Amino acid sequence: MTVGHRLMAAGEPELALKAYLRGAGEVGINADVLSSIGSANLALGRLGQAEKILRRALELDPNFVPALNNLGVVLMEQDNYGEARVMFQKAFALDSGETDSIRENLMLAIARSEASVYDPTQEEEKGGFRLVRQEKGKFVLLSDL
Repeated sequence: MTVGHRLMAAGEPELALKAYLRGAGEVGINADVLSSIGSANLALGRLGQAEKILRRALELDPNFVPALNNLGVVLMEQDNYGEARVMFQKAFALDSGETDSIRENLMLAIARSEASVYDPTQEEEKGGFRLVRQEKGKFVLLSDL
């Protein structure tokens, strides 16, 4: 597992994944091993695999902070800001706010989840439709057609 961590730090997620899989054979499957494998998959851009493995890690240990944080990152990459925010909040609380990266991830998730709520000043979306407020409680859907 230590070799895998060093390879991840060196920017070699493919080699780290192989080391983590070897480590799993030696120490067995636990939340730490699954979280590490999920992190390597995340670094390789395999978001679906990473999500599945990180969720499995959290089934084994629902309070494992690295898995919560990394699942939050996966969810952010998938534009699932609300659930990512929940993961980061839990990780932040369990970590007692000591890790800067978790705090930064939480702040980003909060900002993105609040920005994804309807904002009447947003630019029009693709498709040529706009929702325009006419008077209190009354909206009109306009089209470019």
